[in-house]
Amino acid sequence: MGDRPAFERLVRRYQDRVFRFILRMVGIRDEAMDLAQETFLKAYRALPGWRPEARFSTWLFQIARNAALDALRRRRHIDFVSLTSGPDEEAIDPCDTAPLPEELLADKQRIGLLERALRELPVEQREILLLRELEDMSYADIAATLNIEVGTVKSRIARARVAVLAHYRHHAGESCHD
Repeated sequence: MGDRPAFERLVRRYQDRVFRFILRMVGIRDEAMDLAQETFLKAYRALPGWRPEARFSTWLFQIARNAALDALRRRRHIDFVSLTSGPDEEAIDPCDTAPLPEELLADKQRIGLLERALRELPVEQREILLLRELEDMSYADIAATLNIEVGTVKSRIARARVAVLAHYRHHAGESCHD
């Protein structure tokens, strides 16, 4: 079917990124672990159909995205996962040189508002922000992953940023003109 040791190297290279992406999409660690494993199994089986002109990472993220979306459809419920900690963990304790407690509280409140704003985005906008901002994918890689044009990626990211900012400001009690 393929060069198994080479594929194992690819799994080691991408497993953390794929897992984090899926975890942020589905919000449940055990489910994300299963979906990440499923992603690599599907990728291994589909390897003969992979086109070498396509980047492996974008092809792999397409498979991961589809697995996450399928799981969300089955649940008919979409949650967003904290940016500061895993879904099953508490926030990381600050070290001795940490900011003052008021600053930590203000930061935590801002992050909470951002998470709430992100939860309210449609999946299409959330996934594109995750790929760009957390996975640091290029516009071209996002386009390949989502099977859309680069111009569409740019416009969706712009709309998603505007939407998340509007939701954030709404929850923060700010007017659109602040």
